[in-house]
Amino acid sequence: MTPSPAMAASDLASQPPSTAPDSSENDNIQPFYVLHKASSSRNSHRKSAARRIDLSPSKPAAAKAQVDARKAFESVWSKIHSSIKDVLRDVNTNVFNEIHSWVCQSFLAITSSGVPTFAQATRSFPIQTHTTSKQLFTGLVLIKNMEFVDDLLTFKELGLCLKSHGCHVANVSSVDILTKNGVGGCLRSLLRQFVMGNLDAADVSILASWYRELGNQNSPVIIIIDDMERCSRSVLSDFILMLSEWAGKIPMILIMGVTTLDAPRNVLPSHVLQQLCPSKFILGSPAERMNAVVDASLVRWGSGFCIGHKVAIFLRNFFLNQEGTLTSFIRALKIACVQHFSMEPLSSILGLLAEEDGEGLQGERLALSSKVEAQTDSKLALGLTELMHSQKCWSTVVMCLYEAGKYNKVQLLDLLCEALDPDFYNSMASKNQTRSGKGFEISSSSDHFMARLNLRKGGPIHQAIQKVRDLPAASLSQLLKSWENLSMDILEIYDKVKELQRMVKFEEGKSLKQDFPDLAKRHASRSPANVKESKTINDKAATLISTMIRDFMKPIECVPYHEVVCFKDVEKLKSALIGDPRRMIQVDLLEFHKFLQCSCCSKHCDVLLPSMPDTSIMYTLAQEHGDLINLHDWFQSFKTIVVNCSTKGKQRKGQQSPLPKKRKDTNENQNEGEASIQKFDMEILDLVVYRARFCRALTELQITGLIRMPNKRRPDCVQRVAFGL
Repeated sequence: MTPSPAMAASDLASQPPSTAPDSSENDNIQPFYVLHKASSSRNSHRKSAARRIDLSPSKPAAAKAQVDARKAFESVWSKIHSSIKDVLRDVNTNVFNEIHSWVCQSFLAITSSGVPTFAQATRSFPIQTHTTSKQLFTGLVLIKNMEFVDDLLTFKELGLCLKSHGCHVANVSSVDILTKNGVGGCLRSLLRQFVMGNLDAADVSILASWYRELGNQNSPVIIIIDDMERCSRSVLSDFILMLSEWAGKIPMILIMGVTTLDAPRNVLPSHVLQQLCPSKFILGSPAERMNAVVDASLVRWGSGFCIGHKVAIFLRNFFLNQEGTLTSFIRALKIACVQHFSMEPLSSILGLLAEEDGEGLQGERLALSSKVEAQTDSKLALGLTELMHSQKCWSTVVMCLYEAGKYNKVQLLDLLCEALDPDFYNSMASKNQTRSGKGFEISSSSDHFMARLNLRKGGPIHQAIQKVRDLPAASLSQLLKSWENLSMDILEIYDKVKELQRMVKFEEGKSLKQDFPDLAKRHASRSPANVKESKTINDKAATLISTMIRDFMKPIECVPYHEVVCFKDVEKLKSALIGDPRRMIQVDLLEFHKFLQCSCCSKHCDVLLPSMPDTSIMYTLAQEHGDLINLHDWFQSFKTIVVNCSTKGKQRKGQQSPLPKKRKDTNENQNEGEASIQKFDMEILDLVVYRARFCRALTELQITGLIRMPNKRRPDCVQRVAFGL
């Protein structure tokens, strides 16, 4: 261990060997404790020893807990973020594959007329042999997101997908295609991404030389423009005309994002449209992307992190009313995760659960590993095991409801908010508490179960159950198949789903055995009895999902030890996302001792002290005034508090260093006029210092927006802007 300056100072203090601490004590000694120990006073030695016993163990423990929480957050959020990226990629996988096949076909069409030589390809004015060779293959990607931020991520993923297939891809933002940049700005952006150099010259022949010289001619050149409607029309037109002139020499393919298919007609002139050979592609809707994100991050038990009912409602309203972007929703979820790990002491256990193998949280083996059990109490480990099983059942039922709600366009985020409601579960449990046993039957009426569930009419769960009752036989069979795949890990649900599937197959077999020779008999076969049998199967399916809700859809806030994995403080999240900066500034000025943590102010927080910050003193004094504050009165009150500090300091200084008796006698014989002049000068100097401190604090209050400076009508008063907390 390298010696610190404090330990060197303790060595110079020449302590006797008998007072040296043991080696075990030296390990925990901090520098300032050694300096206190160097004092020869017995009282100071006792105080330092007591302070060493009280404070030294707490700081390493707090630091270790902070490090564990940070590691746990990084482990959990990395798992959430990777799952979100995977599902967003999967949403557009079909469209990306379709675009790649179109790129391959376009590349074959361009190169089918022959490959030009190096001299022909790098010629400044290439000669076109066919009029169709000047046409530029263009893919119009229909974007449906509400905000431009989500589109950037989508086109970035598209570029990575095409690069993985060997294409040369350059993403040109609409910010690059502006009037101030011109076509040269677009070319420089292309050269930076393809040639990988800081080239000031904007020449297409450089791109042609790069494509022919380095053996890149076996792959197409893809240029992606994220939003053509945000581009400058004149610059975009010139850019497309330049690309079409070189389309025969460099196999360039253009991909542009559009909000409507009429966008090219509205943005580009007719002679530019003639140079395009368009094809259209449609990306996934924002609702599909949001459902995929909610499924991966909040419904399925992957990372273990959960949110409460009020937090889920706030996130939904924040997405719909405030920002409306998927990026903002993911950022809000990350902030909630950060706050959970900073507030909950046991959240580090969640990091251990996230580090577990994903297979360990699936199937019937829902148990904690030996590593987690070794670091937790036995009772807590048992509670976490039950919590994991309960959440697995809850997520299975929610996904089964969502599969049924898809037929009625139910959004997963709305369904999640209702499924997390603890009041809904408590009211349902109170109605069913007199029921003996927990039988899992599907023969009862669905109306009876829905009445006992106390469902909110028009809610997502009610809509999903009603849709199950109205589904045709083919759709019901597909729904049961999806339920079978979702409930494979929950045997109680899986067995009842299989039983209901056998009933459906039996009814389908009965209908197929009946062979009617003519159409008249077919119409006659549609008797009310057959329709009634079909309705009976739908009622049984609705009863099954209702029973699953009653027995397995237990919200996380109703499960013991949910505080370890669940974040519920919606006010903290709201202040972090929306915020109230003016109110927070007022609170910080009035409760500054919580941040400074000084002993003098924390003990007397209700009394104005000279040691307080000047801005806090002035703002506390401002609470005694109304709309207008007289500057003279405000300054006099401020000076009264600050002068007490300087007066006490001078008295203390006089007590600590008393003058000798002879020196005191000589001072009495000095000129009284010079003493009075010196005293007057000191008072003026102190007054100047007080005014400077007052003006600086006044300016800080003005910058923070708490006061408005004097005007011509009332030059001696300032106006308060913020009132009350």
